[in-house]
Amino acid sequence: MTTDALIDLGWSEHFAAEVADGEGPIARITSVHRSRAEAVGPDGPMTLAPGDTPLVVGDWVVVADDSVARVFPRRTVLARRAAGAESAAQLIAANVDTLAIVSSCNADFNVARIERYLAMALQAGCTPVIVLTKADECDDPDDFARRAAAISPLAQAIVVNAKAAEDVRQLDALCGPGQTLALAGMSGVGKTTIRNALTGEEALTAGIRADDARGRHTTTSRQMRRTLAGGWLIDTPGMRELGLAEASAGIGELFADIQALTEACKFRDCAHESEPGCAVTAAVAAGALDKERLERWRKLKREEQVYTAGVAETRSRQKGQQRIYNEGTNRGRAKRGDSGRR
Repeated sequence: MTTDALIDLGWSEHFAAEVADGEGPIARITSVHRSRAEAVGPDGPMTLAPGDTPLVVGDWVVVADDSVARVFPRRTVLARRAAGAESAAQLIAANVDTLAIVSSCNADFNVARIERYLAMALQAGCTPVIVLTKADECDDPDDFARRAAAISPLAQAIVVNAKAAEDVRQLDALCGPGQTLALAGMSGVGKTTIRNALTGEEALTAGIRADDARGRHTTTSRQMRRTLAGGWLIDTPGMRELGLAEASAGIGELFADIQALTEACKFRDCAHESEPGCAVTAAVAAGALDKERLERWRKLKREEQVYTAGVAETRSRQKGQQRIYNEGTNRGRAKRGDSGRR
């Protein structure tokens, strides 16, 4: 194992500090399946049996006997609320440096949806960028670029024609040696075409339905691939909906202007609706805060609060079940005169 080989895979001092003396080979997870995981190490690709900790693409692991012995603490982790659940998170990718939020220069461009991805990226600790595709099919791509840039000063907006490989080269700086870039967005916005250009592969792309400008899902699972620029790319399946998991910090960072206003309200428990002395509603009345932006913030805050409450309820229920189990076990031992020690 050489340090240079690991750095090439995205290794950093963050992970080096977690290595224990005498630990076995180190690898990075490139895809996860039900009973196995694909990984790449300094000596090349390998197939591993998963351990007890759920794996996600991008994880760093210690290998022992063709199995995952340990998962390193994740530097960044992208997560969404699991479909159909109010209090369960689904991991998307780990140890990602940059999240490219892919949208298109057409009717699919949606500020609220992009804000969700931005909140997820900021919560994870990734650098977000907004990549606008289908520039060749739009009369005024610069207008979309301005609208995207206006969403947040924290995310650069990049306009590309995904079908022109030389145009996609703008993204090479985000996935150079030692860097990991993830692509996320709805189906049909051009993620697979971008992936093909960045990796040199010719993966299947599906046709676009003319009635709604959307395509069929062509990426069916998450996988980490080598890029032509020398880094790594994680492509994700198209998401029809992005429900946020724990995202309070990400929402606060994305809406820092509104967060600052809430701290100037007269009452600490101000709901920012019609309370006297509310700095938020005063800013809207003065034209300093866009009302639609405020409504989007309110919606995300409500959703995050529901998720947090659901997680707390689930944990409380699990603790209660564990307590009942422990009490039953202790009663059984007492009847047998068994201390539980061997």
